[in-house]
Amino acid sequence: MHNLGFALDGAWQVLIAGLALGAGLPILFALGIRSLAWGAGAATVTTPTSAPAGRRPLGTALGYALFAVVIIGVLLGLTFIVSSGFGYKLDFSHIYPTLVAK
Repeated sequence: MHNLGFALDGAWQVLIAGLALGAGLPILFALGIRSLAWGAGAATVTTPTSAPAGRRPLGTALGYALFAVVIIGVLLGLTFIVSSGFGYKLDFSHIYPTLVAK
């Protein structure tokens, strides 16, 4: 009976990692695109009488911050893959990730 509990525990960890990395990063990228469009003052409804809104620097800054999070996630993923090939592992025991020999 304990084996079933171990299997379900591992399945939950894989599910959470898959949702965070598999769906989370594309969602953050899409929100970054949307924030840049909002920051540029794009009109949401195009009608002959609608004028584009003014620029919103908060939307532009939020968009670039979301892009930075996506780039950091991709770089950490690549670092994890490459470091395991060179005999290192990525350690998160400190605030910043470090490479430690296996």
